[in-house]
Amino acid sequence: MIHTIYREQQLHCDIEKAWKFFSSANNLSLITPPDMKFTVLTEMEDDKVFEGMIIDYYVSPILGIRMKWKTEIIQVDFQKSFTDFQKKGPYKLWHHHHEFITNEQGVFMKDSVKYELPFGFLGELAHKIFVRKKIEHIFNYRYKVLEELFNKNKTCLS
Repeated sequence: MIHTIYREQQLHCDIEKAWKFFSSANNLSLITPPDMKFTVLTEMEDDKVFEGMIIDYYVSPILGIRMKWKTEIIQVDFQKSFTDFQKKGPYKLWHHHHEFITNEQGVFMKDSVKYELPFGFLGELAHKIFVRKKIEHIFNYRYKVLEELFNKNKTCLS
């Protein structure tokens, strides 16, 4: 079964700063809970996101068990949106669309994730018991960190 999570957040900065931050895979570990032990393995000379970009990570989603995760950037619309797609990792499907909309307050950001777990019935049971809560925890953590980085005193990163 395919599940979705949707989040939105107002960022008080310009699109250039928001895009630079979110399109850099190296910033993912900053907005991921420490207990996930998220580590970017791919060395990137240039931090610019592009279609076809492959990024490898280590992540510990369950009980501290370290897993490799490989994503591909499958869509980029400069300073408007990009989409990452899991090629290999803990999910049967992971499709994450990031959208950035400029407005009077700065940038309105939307995250839409479609995901599916492996193992059929057992995956669905795991989703009900703990996976859904874990994904919500990750996005709640992300929201708090982004509030600190972009919205504290309504100033943006320099």
